[in-house]
Amino acid sequence: MVASDSGEDEAYTERTALVRSENPRAGSPRAGSPRPDAAEDEQLSLKYGARHVIVLFVPVSLCMLAVVATIKSVDFYAEKTDQRLIYTPFTEKTSSVGRRLLNSVLNSLVMIGVIVVMTLFLVFLYKYRCYKFIHGWLILSSLMLLFWFSFMYLSEVLKTYNVAMDYVTAGLLIWNFGAVGMACIHWKGPLALQQAYLIAVSALMALIFVKYLPEWSAWVILAAVSIYDLVAVLSPRGPLRMLVETAQERNEPVFPALIYSSAMAWSTRSPADGEAERQRREDGCAAEEAAEYEGRRSPEEEEAGGGRRSPEDDDEGQEERGVKLGLGDFIFYSVLVGKAAAGGDDWNTTAACFVAILIGLCVTLALLAAWKKALPALPISISLGLVFYFSSEWLLRPFMEQLAARQLYV
Repeated sequence: MVASDSGEDEAYTERTALVRSENPRAGSPRAGSPRPDAAEDEQLSLKYGARHVIVLFVPVSLCMLAVVATIKSVDFYAEKTDQRLIYTPFTEKTSSVGRRLLNSVLNSLVMIGVIVVMTLFLVFLYKYRCYKFIHGWLILSSLMLLFWFSFMYLSEVLKTYNVAMDYVTAGLLIWNFGAVGMACIHWKGPLALQQAYLIAVSALMALIFVKYLPEWSAWVILAAVSIYDLVAVLSPRGPLRMLVETAQERNEPVFPALIYSSAMAWSTRSPADGEAERQRREDGCAAEEAAEYEGRRSPEEEEAGGGRRSPEDDDEGQEERGVKLGLGDFIFYSVLVGKAAAGGDDWNTTAACFVAILIGLCVTLALLAAWKKALPALPISISLGLVFYFSSEWLLRPFMEQLAARQLYV
């Protein structure tokens, strides 16, 4: 799911108002003449629209590149195994094509069922303000990713490159990596470091899916998740739409462990603390209005006081701006590219899937700018990725092999 908060629109409005205030004649064009500030408005729209594309293209590309580089260099994640996740209980070890297809569909239904149940449970907890339970749930998930999965990754990388390391050193590395990650994700940390950890946990989760999802089930699950994302975000009673609308009604940010934001400053305040802070500010504003009405403050004092902003106000303004993309979108983008990379040594198919996902994300962001509401980020990108994958695998690759066999060059 991709969304843009109203804070960015407000910032854009302020910038437009600033342009108009600097040109006093811009607000009163002559009849029949074009608006003098139309060019500035269009330039601002193009500038910040392009910025949104770039700030999401970079992390998505880094996540997919990390998964592809790992699969191509570490054999563990590309090797097929008989072990399966509990979400895919039906085996594909059968000679019947029909049975294998049926089992892959059943696996996808189980996977989607788990996603639906967990999402509804999350919405239920959020609706009734069970914030501590949600934080505990997300903290346990982050602990597993940052400590257990990262230890698996480190051990396999060391085995691949035949590097010796004692358990004490490995434990210290994992402890520092995980502790800093927990602080950045669930408490407070530098923006760039926090974003890097969100990309890392998405890549680690995607590698697990690439490793343990059966071949056919993976492609069916990707298609099914795209359909579910479309329904969950756009349907009037969709769980993701309910979650976003509830957060907007309460004027609260969605939990940081679930969302990648292009510009977000974390704070130690919980949603409940934010609500109390908003109530305090409303009371303060009411008191200031009453004082102004009674003439207790001079115009000079009012102008000086109104122009001051505290660091907390700046952090909150930064938190509200930016485009947000769910970490689940990062994961499934990387699963698609990772499965394409694990299928063989054909880089053309992997590159085609990579480009297709970025094209789909660009189209989704264009629709987001046009409709100005939360949109599903998976359907367009995954659909294009699947089309490009099977087109390259069934058409482009045999064509290139025939050209190479006949020693023809195009």
